[in-house]
Amino acid sequence: MRLNKSTSHAIRILVDCAEAGDELVKVADLSARLGITMQNVFKIVHILSRAELVTAMRGRYGGVRLTRPAREIRVGDIVRAMESTALELESGERRRDMLVARGVNVVLDSALEAFIAILDQHTLADLATDAKAPALRKRAPKAGAAAGRAMLRATRAGAGKPTS
Repeated sequence: MRLNKSTSHAIRILVDCAEAGDELVKVADLSARLGITMQNVFKIVHILSRAELVTAMRGRYGGVRLTRPAREIRVGDIVRAMESTALELESGERRRDMLVARGVNVVLDSALEAFIAILDQHTLADLATDAKAPALRKRAPKAGAAAGRAMLRATRAGAGKPTS
């Protein structure tokens, strides 16, 4: 299943808020750090606010913060807030087409719920913890590569010497 880009942005915004703890996070800071336009951050924050995942405060000292601890926010809650599977028919569509659309919606909604049931097993706190882990993993190969290069240089330097 493919989620829309706004859902990805919403998760990244919420992870950033989780890492900030109880502090308010400014929309401009979110936009700059995450590489998302301010207009999109505002739109997503509005949706997350309506879903009661964040509290938004206006004004000079305003910002965004989580409404509850990250360990209490399920990833499925975020996806439910951001994703929609409803098909819309034009008003002139036939009754049969409307019934088919309802059937499709039922199938898609049940598939989405099965997908979200798996996501409900994980919390925003899990994602915030995992977000820090790749930075550590990225540093380790560099150290290993440097050690490998040093070993190669030492081997090459010793290659011209006779062995006993």
